[in-house]
Amino acid sequence: MTDRLFEGLLVLDIASFIAAPVATTFLADFGAEVIKIESPVGDGLRALHSGPGMPDTGGRDFAWMVDNRSKKGMCLDLFAPEGQEILRKLVAKADVLVTNFPFPVRRKLKLTYDDVAPLNDRLIYASLTAYGEEGPEADRTGFDSTALYARTGMMDMMRAPGTAPVRSLPGMGDHPTGTALFAAIMAGLYRREKTGKGGKVSTSLMANGMWMNGFYAQAALLGGEVQLRPHRDDAPNAMANHYRSRDDRWFILAVLNEAKQAPLLFRAIGRADLLDDPRFATQEARRAHSLALTKILDAVFAERDWSDWRAEFDALGITYGQAAKMEDLAGDAQMRHAGAVVPAGEGFGGDWAVGTPVFVHGESKLPPGPAPGMGEHNAEVLASLGYSEAEIARLADMGVLK
Repeated sequence: MTDRLFEGLLVLDIASFIAAPVATTFLADFGAEVIKIESPVGDGLRALHSGPGMPDTGGRDFAWMVDNRSKKGMCLDLFAPEGQEILRKLVAKADVLVTNFPFPVRRKLKLTYDDVAPLNDRLIYASLTAYGEEGPEADRTGFDSTALYARTGMMDMMRAPGTAPVRSLPGMGDHPTGTALFAAIMAGLYRREKTGKGGKVSTSLMANGMWMNGFYAQAALLGGEVQLRPHRDDAPNAMANHYRSRDDRWFILAVLNEAKQAPLLFRAIGRADLLDDPRFATQEARRAHSLALTKILDAVFAERDWSDWRAEFDALGITYGQAAKMEDLAGDAQMRHAGAVVPAGEGFGGDWAVGTPVFVHGESKLPPGPAPGMGEHNAEVLASLGYSEAEIARLADMGVLK
């Protein structure tokens, strides 16, 4: 088998739910050995797929599959002295340790950076928090919906005036935050290459939310008054609005080079007469009469199906985006060409998997493998640490292993 980029790298995933484990999924994709360590009650993410309103995938745990694939699973009681001994032995061998446990929990488990750093001076300790490493809220718990989406203004901004704030999708902010943590780990490993020493790297949900909302957040930091996103009828630019075709498919136009593309668009939709209408003859005039133009385009786009309009836009080179429905994703060929959807490996539980969005050209990724069962690889991992079968059985009998 071809050596992969991170083959030989040992990673300890001592984390829960989504964002922090996402970072180790990147590492596993590129060949690292990732050991997922769960408490005896298991990672709470395991229950997410069966919650109210979740899609029925025939009992397959889609949330666990996407964020914990290709990892080895240990179920270990870190409160037990024997569990602590196993942890210390693993830390001494590891290249990377990832955790997102709240600081009070880390202190109880002897899992802070100060606890583990003396065990391995080459260890990259990757910490994910809700609200940052320091400050009065450092110990607060949070999820992407609370610390990233709500706290940073996005929840309030993603709505039209007079309507309630819009809820985020499950894990919507966790995945980009996990990507940032992966970037921090890469920076830590690069520093280790230069210095020979490990160290601590970190990110937070709140910091990533500010970065995601950086366009308006920076305006707010400069004292600007940021308005809510307008209803489409109040959009300041009809050429960058969203519309609906005859077959009830929504799409958004992004005609930003109006001097060149507005005449092309008007001719393509059979309304070259709009170029002679003083309300729409110039970009400034179109802005001033945006609602009138939106209503005209509404009527025109409702006359034909989306496939027709898409062909017209492609021929003209006009930028657009289809508001895809979830059922469209499995048949999207471009997703596969782009590596956004990848063929799954043996045992994954399906033919296709969501791909990690980082590519190193010339380096291959592992096909996504199965996500581990509770404690599935206890014996294998402990044997690699020198434990005998009798010792492993004793630890299981004691409840240190599950």
